[in-house]
Amino acid sequence: MISSYKFLKERQFPQVIALLLLVLLLFLGAVPGYLSGRFSWQQPAPVHALKQIKEIRKNGLTLAGWKTLQQQEQPIGGRKWSLQVIKKEDSQAEAILLLLPQNGPKDQPQIEWTEVSNSWRWNTAQHRSVDFTVQQSDTVAAKVEANFFRGFSNGETFAVLQWYAMPDGGNPSPSHWFWTDQFAQWQRKRSPWVAVSIMIPMETLGQADKNLPVAKSLAEAVQSKLMKDVFTVSKN
Repeated sequence: MISSYKFLKERQFPQVIALLLLVLLLFLGAVPGYLSGRFSWQQPAPVHALKQIKEIRKNGLTLAGWKTLQQQEQPIGGRKWSLQVIKKEDSQAEAILLLLPQNGPKDQPQIEWTEVSNSWRWNTAQHRSVDFTVQQSDTVAAKVEANFFRGFSNGETFAVLQWYAMPDGGNPSPSHWFWTDQFAQWQRKRSPWVAVSIMIPMETLGQADKNLPVAKSLAEAVQSKLMKDVFTVSKN
C-alpha cells in the first residue's frame, strides 16, 4: 500500500514542475520588456492583419463551393458577429456560419460558445471532439480540433461545429489560444483568432453524425480561407 506521504509527493511533483514552468515562462516574457523598458501588458504587440480580420464582421467570408444567401451583423452576447446563411453548390445543403473576429490586441477568447448557446437557448446532446487538417503547403498541414454536438430549441435542431481559428490551426479551448499567443509574443508577434460556429439544420432530435461530412467540409473551407486570405495579408 502506498503511504500517505509518498502519495502526496507523487501528486505534488507534477504541480511543482508546472509551477516552475510557469515561472520560467513569465521570466522569459518579462526580460525583453525589462531591457527595452516596454512591457507587453503595457504595450501589446500589434495583431497581424487585424484590419482584414475585423472586416469579416461586415462582409463574412467568400467560400469555394458555397454560395452566400444572406450576410449581416448579428448581436450575440453584447458583441457583433457575422451571421452568414450559405448553400452548398450543386446540393440542397444549407448552413448558418457565425464568425466573431478579434477586435483588438487585448481582445481574447472567453465565453463565445456559452453566448451562442444561450442566444439560441439550446438543449445540447451528442457531444464529441472532431479533428481535421488543412494543407498550408505541400509539406505542412494545419491541425484543427473542434467541438461537435447537437443543439435543439423551439422545434429547430442543428448539428454544430465550433472552434477558434488561428494562423497555424485551431482549437475550441480559450486556454489553447492563450498559450499559443504567449509563445508568439516571445517573438514579438501575436496569434490572431476568429471564433467559428457552424450550424447545419437537421431533422428534429436526429443523429448529428449524419451531418458531420458536410460540417467538416465547410469547416475545412472556412479554416483554409482564413489562413490563406485573412491571417496572411501584409501588415498595415
